[in-house]
Amino acid sequence: MSKNRRDALLFLTLSIILIILSYLFFRYAYDFSDSLPFSQEVILAFVGAIITILITAVLLNKQTEVELMKEESIKYLDLKSEIYMDLLHHLQSIFLAGEAGEDDIITLKFLNHKLALVAEPNVLVQFEQFIRAFTRLVEAPDEHKETVISDDEEDILMRELAKLTIAIRHDLIGDLDAREDISLQRIAQQIRTNSDILEDYD
Repeated sequence: MSKNRRDALLFLTLSIILIILSYLFFRYAYDFSDSLPFSQEVILAFVGAIITILITAVLLNKQTEVELMKEESIKYLDLKSEIYMDLLHHLQSIFLAGEAGEDDIITLKFLNHKLALVAEPNVLVQFEQFIRAFTRLVEAPDEHKETVISDDEEDILMRELAKLTIAIRHDLIGDLDAREDISLQRIAQQIRTNSDILEDYD
């Protein structure tokens, strides 16, 4: 059981015990002051105040928990987005240069480890497909040398990169797409179409 659930359960248990004890005490006090109507009104006012305090405390506790979870989610999404953008920027620099050097391969290795920390399983699978194509088509460079990426190799890698981009988009904003009632298949097809048009243009 997580710490948050334990804390919530403990808070709920203590609240129930406090409510029961408060009820028993005020019931006794109310019966005891049966001959004094003003005292009963004061007791009822105290009961109302305590109930209001308890309800407010429960609501504030829940609100704080939700806000903390939201803040954690935003930080995690920012970290994930940053790593995805680092990956795309690095691949862009490789394609712009038309060659991959030893430093590029080392950077890819570290980006692979970063992805392992934050990416959803489907992104990891698509990244595997990309790096398999990359390592198959782009010969590993000798030390201090570059290996040139041909136009045909670039086309194949771009198609694999389009698949990876689809997975990344689904990981980052898949929920937003679902709210807009846009299917993943439709988005994937559009991304592939855009990529193919640019490859044909090239």
